[in-house]
Amino acid sequence: MDLLRFTTAGSVDDGKSTLIGRLLYDTKSIFEDQLEAVAGASRRLGEDRMNLALLTDGLRAEREQKITIDVAYRYFATPRRKFIIADTPGHVQYTRNMITGASTADLAVVLVDASRGVQTQSRRHAFITSLLGIPHMVVAVNKMDLVSFAESVYDEIVRDFGAFAAKLTVKDITYIPLSALEGDNVVEPSTRMPWYRGGPLLTTLETVTGNARRNAIDFRFPVQCVIRPHQDFRGFAGTAVSVSAGDDVVVLPSGLTTRIKSVETLDGPQPMAAAGDAVVLTTTEEIDISRGDMIVRRKNLPTVARRVDAYLCWMAATPLVPGRPYILAHTTRRVQAVIDLVEYRVNVDTLHRDAAQTLSMNEIGRVEITTADPIFFDSYRLNSATGSFILIDPATNATVAAGMIRGETQADTQVSAGVTWEGWNIAREERESQQGHRAAVVWLTGMSGAGKTTIARAVERRLFDAGRRTMLLDGDHLRHGLCGDLGFSPADRAENIRRAGEVARLFFEQGAIVLCAFVSPYAADRARVRALVPAGRFVEVFVEVDVETCRARDPKGLYARVAEGRIDQFTGVTAPYEAPSAPELTIDTRVISADAAADMIIAFLRQPTH
Repeated sequence: MDLLRFTTAGSVDDGKSTLIGRLLYDTKSIFEDQLEAVAGASRRLGEDRMNLALLTDGLRAEREQKITIDVAYRYFATPRRKFIIADTPGHVQYTRNMITGASTADLAVVLVDASRGVQTQSRRHAFITSLLGIPHMVVAVNKMDLVSFAESVYDEIVRDFGAFAAKLTVKDITYIPLSALEGDNVVEPSTRMPWYRGGPLLTTLETVTGNARRNAIDFRFPVQCVIRPHQDFRGFAGTAVSVSAGDDVVVLPSGLTTRIKSVETLDGPQPMAAAGDAVVLTTTEEIDISRGDMIVRRKNLPTVARRVDAYLCWMAATPLVPGRPYILAHTTRRVQAVIDLVEYRVNVDTLHRDAAQTLSMNEIGRVEITTADPIFFDSYRLNSATGSFILIDPATNATVAAGMIRGETQADTQVSAGVTWEGWNIAREERESQQGHRAAVVWLTGMSGAGKTTIARAVERRLFDAGRRTMLLDGDHLRHGLCGDLGFSPADRAENIRRAGEVARLFFEQGAIVLCAFVSPYAADRARVRALVPAGRFVEVFVEVDVETCRARDPKGLYARVAEGRIDQFTGVTAPYEAPSAPELTIDTRVISADAAADMIIAFLRQPTH
């Protein structure tokens, strides 16, 4: 007997919980003690009949307010099929909970109150259903008893919803008029709507194709953990998609090749694993594989890239901040990431694309994201497991967004066309182990004349004399070569820092402590560099000095040239400087000497987390 996962969705008070309660009640899937508890709760709430919605509204706040807040999962079965239902909230502030409940569904039941018609939240949930790639949708026109079971009301709702649904990607949409409260067309056909010639809701649920979303072809094995119970066994645990012993595979990101030696299960070794099986794989060669790596077939590779084009559903009360670092959790891999661009926000009423620079809670938009390390993905439409991700706020560890990958960002000059990422020949961790210290990027930012380079030179000399691997990158050095083609416009300044960040990342991967002294006036540019290295390895040092002190020092005569009108777009005078909001260190060189500042930075680097 197969399993169908489905979810309910729609606006507030459309009757989602009541519909599920009716399904459970009429299919005799409720124990007597549950019925007694619901009957008692109904009496305490002053109901004149048993409130079936209370079967799913399990939280006290839900019962008191008669709303659904959290996702409630219920199981039931008929002779033809097993079901797992996700009852999701209708209120707009709980849209994130609806996304959670619908993410694994094969079918969505979108309810529409016949007395109110199609609401904004009905459209929102239908759009999310389409965005999540749920292949089947049932539009349940509920509360037909409130409109005297009028066919004209039903037809008008079908026309209204159909006009909106024509813009969606869901191809299989079934419309059913019903009354969850009275039981019409839920489990048994209604005698009060003879004009409707289709079957009840349960018939559709029992006959629709299940597991349509599962990709059973492309072998993707994100490694969850390494299993080593004794010296003679080393296996890799995860969830498989169609793999057999003897398959030739490649391990990402290293690119090392090997062959599947065995497929281990709780029942012992098996010749193969089917889609969704939790197994442990062993390989013929002893190669380095760890959590976050992915094992795939050699001739069936996912996309490997650091820049992705994705739809994003924002879930946090704090709006999205482009350029701010987030943690991107994808399969079993976590990498630092930054949102480079919000391309547009989707108007859920019209599906129009509105210009936007950010996303607020429950808004959905298309974004471009850069990750510190490559991720291995497929488009969400092809494989929901490897095409989905969440974003986590590193400061609070709260999930702030859910994303669906469309593909690799194409309109981008940072990666040459046709170039495939190859892993580092010698991993940074191996270099760090050999040299006895961890790599880091120390980024000193501040206005010209603040003392950034002086401090960076002092830090590097001490680290080098102590036997540490170092590299100093200074703005003037890069503008004498790598960035010599750039001017000082905002766009050129951003490109200058982008190049500096990429160079810093290369030295970082070599295991060096990289000292970077750049004015870097824009917070988004600094955040983008931060996202290039793992969390905790980027140390932002704000060299804080007022412009009058810098003008008095003027070590290169730049401020004098600005006063003479010979330099335009000079940071702090004729161009803006965006000070860091939360740097790891702040150093005021009006009161702290370069040597004392170097002591502060080195002491910070000596902390166990750096």
